[in-house]
Parts: sequence; structure tokens; C-alpha cells
Amino acid sequence: MSVCIKSVYLTALWLLATHAGVLAQSTDAADALYARRDDPVAARRAAEAYQARHRREPQDFVGAWKLARAGYFLGTHGPEPDRRTWLEVGVQASDDAIRLNEARPEGHFWLAANMGALAESFGLRQGLKYRARIKTALERVLAIDPAYLNGSADRALGRWYHKVPGLFGGSTDKAVEHLRRSLSHDPESTATMYFLAEVYLDTGDSTQGRNFLQRVLDAPPSPDWGPEDQAFKAEARRRLAEGPRR
Repeated sequence: MSVCIKSVYLTALWLLATHAGVLAQSTDAADALYARRDDPVAARRAAEAYQARHRREPQDFVGAWKLARAGYFLGTHGPEPDRRTWLEVGVQASDDAIRLNEARPEGHFWLAANMGALAESFGLRQGLKYRARIKTALERVLAIDPAYLNGSADRALGRWYHKVPGLFGGSTDKAVEHLRRSLSHDPESTATMYFLAEVYLDTGDSTQGRNFLQRVLDAPPSPDWGPEDQAFKAEARRRLAEGPRR
């Protein structure tokens, strides 16, 4: 009897180890694809791999937030007809990540990112729908870990204060405050510098605005955010070519 119990126990351990190994391999493969997300095919395959993993392992926190991250990327850089669908996938995956581990910043951050992209890209109704939840999620990230992703929550909150009308809580001063705080975590962040440039240009300070656009172009490439860097550099180059607004 004891031999039988030991055999069952060892078999169970082997199955658990095998399952963990397969899960790790699938994650590594998806991560490798995501690292090549400047290739549209690789980006799509990475997102689909994360999606398949999340369906198989709905209780896996890492799988949930990585799907949310991939959803955001395809929702902002992928083919136009598919963007809204991927952002909605990202919102759901973020909610799942928060449910699985509310004390970690990943779910809250990617929830705000996906909702923010929906708010900016799909009209006033989407903006009003998500406005409060975006701010709450970003403030939760700051409470957990202000340095998460090199101050990304401060950057996104600065963007929130810039884009939301003053009647609903927007503030130019707070936008600049949060963006500059984010820049203190990563002085070469093309995203943060570009968003600061937008704030200054929109408030009539073309000198500061164009200075930050030039800093975007001069920033060294990031090893982790290559595709995003290139997108911000392209936008900065376009806006500098337009010349100062009169």
C-alpha cells in the first residue's frame, strides 16, 4: 500500500513539474515573439500565444498581465481595424490580473494604459466612460511602486491631466508635474519627453515644446522599447518639420 501511495505521489510531482516546464516554454516563446514586436507578424503571434496561455491557465497572474500588455501594443500599433478589439482584450486581461494579485502594479498599469488608448482613440463617450477608472488605477500603481517601469504611472497620469478637460479634473500644472517626475526616473524616455512637448506646444510655449521634440530625436535607442521609441521619434520629426505654430 505504501509503495502504491509513493508511486502516486511521485507521478503527481512529475506531472506538476512537466506542466510547469511546458508553461515556462510557452511563456519563453511568446516573450521571444513579443521582443520582436516591430515585426507585425511577430507581434500578432505573441499576443495570440499569450491569449492561448491565458485561456489554458486563467489563474496565472503573469500570463494575464502579459496578455494585457500585448493587447495594448496591438491596440496602439497594430492594424487599424483590429485595434479596438485588442484594447478590449487588454482591459479584460488587466482586470483578470488585478483579481489574481491586486497588490502588484502590473494589472493596474495595463488597465489604465488600455483604457487610456480607448479613451483617446474612440471618442468622447469612451473618454468619459473610463476617465475615473484610469486615474484610480494609476494612483494605485503610484501607491504600490512609483518607480514601476521607470515612472510610467507618473507619465500616464501626466498625460491624463493634459488630455482631460479642466471641468473634469484636467490641469496643465499637474500634467507638467507628473511628467517631470516621470522624467526623473528615466531622463531619456522618448514617451515622456514627447508628452511634455505636447503640453508645452498646446499651451503656446513653442520654445520648450520644440526643445523637447528635439530631445526625443537625440535620445539613444532603448533596448526594451525599440518600436515605441521609433514611433515617438517619427512623430517628433513630423512635428518639428511643421515649424512653429503661428
